[in-house]
Amino acid sequence: MRSVTVVLLGLIALTHYELWLGKASYSQRAELRAKLQAQQSANTSARLRNAQVLAELRDLTEGLEMVEEQARLEQGMLRPNEILVHVNPATKH
Repeated sequence: MRSVTVVLLGLIALTHYELWLGKASYSQRAELRAKLQAQQSANTSARLRNAQVLAELRDLTEGLEMVEEQARLEQGMLRPNEILVHVNPATKH
């Protein structure tokens, strides 16, 4: 009976050692949670920055297309090696 008690106490001690000081201890888990939260915060700010950069890129791309379209319509702008042909609708008299 005494040996069973000693073995059980040894198992309890081993379990508590792993719980408090082992690989998956409370302190290790708390540290990993803090790192995870910091990384998630960094990811969120990076996502926001990426969205801003994409919005700026989209504005620049669409803005240049609009400027080019206006220049073509109002000023008759042509690209190199481009020929502009105007077709006037036939008028009925």
